Amino acid sequence: MTIKGVILCGGEGRRLRPLTYYFQKTMIPIGSKQKPLLEYIVKLLRYHGIRDIVLLVGYKHEQIVNYFEDGSRFNVNIEYVQDTKDLKGTGGALLNAFRKGVFENVNDIVIYYGDILSTINLRDMVNYHKLNGADATLAVATKYQIPVGVVELEDSVVKKISEKPWLNIYVTIGILALNTGVKTYLEDIAKEKKEIDIMGDLIPKIISEGGKVLAYKYEGLWYDIGTTERYEKLENTKIDEMFKNII
Repeated sequence: MTIKGVILCGGEGRRLRPLTYYFQKTMIPIGSKQKPLLEYIVKLLRYHGIRDIVLLVGYKHEQIVNYFEDGSRFNVNIEYVQDTKDLKGTGGALLNAFRKGVFENVNDIVIYYGDILSTINLRDMVNYHKLNGADATLAVATKYQIPVGVVELEDSVVKKISEKPWLNIYVTIGILALNTGVKTYLEDIAKEKKEIDIMGDLIPKIISEGGKVLAYKYEGLWYDIGTTERYEKLENTKIDEMFKNII
């Protein structure tokens, strides 16, 4: 076995309250068929040939386990690793999984944040990651839409206003591939702190130590469903169209 998918679905989803007082954030219903967000992610991984999946769970994990069980209903194999109090954050949850031994005989893993919706070609991203011998490969969107209006001023006179403009910048979208050798970086970070963030701690550590971090450019649609405002604006018909060949 050379690769596993890893979905981060242990957070409390505080930005999605009050919904997450009742739902695990990855279990909120989306699309016209009102399937859990997590089901779309699981099926995306399966669609691209990643059938061995580890779910890093914590808050309200019972909802996830009761729905997905061992994954056979979705033609995948699902393992669960529950968060611990000793290791916190996304990186802490990942290190905990390493220490549980779920990545033995695995060369690379695909990390997918559980509140992100996309149709990224994971198979192509993994091939790019392996072909280039990267320690980490980050999926990056090639543009980003500012959620507010941007004003151009001359002194105090408004000369132009652009409502929610698109900026041509590269932004991370919560999807990445990692070589399992990065465990050593996580162990080093854990000696200094117990709350570890994958993007904020692990990736900078790899870069500072001379590791190879690449960007996989993604130009398709993606949604961060991390707040109630974003969730309320999600269009079911658009979700159905995005996933018509996957779900």
